[in-house]
Amino acid sequence: MQILIYLTFIILAISMLLCFVRLVIGPSLPDRVVALELMSMLIVGIIGTNALYSNETSFLDVAIVVALMSFLATIGFARFLERGGHRDD
Repeated sequence: MQILIYLTFIILAISMLLCFVRLVIGPSLPDRVVALELMSMLIVGIIGTNALYSNETSFLDVAIVVALMSFLATIGFARFLERGGHRDD
């Protein structure tokens, strides 16, 4: 089980790196918003995997809070873009 957890951490770290590259070079603002949302979901995955690794259930509460905050931030970005916010595409 420990090997799978370590492998999950490695895959999530590689995914985070690739998502960060997409965030930096994204051609438009909506692409960057999607990359930021994906990064927050990867953070939730890392927190959940860490909860499995450490057998600490309180990390799951933190993961739920991070997921809700990122969802609200994404809704805010979407409303900003819908109302005619700055777009560079």
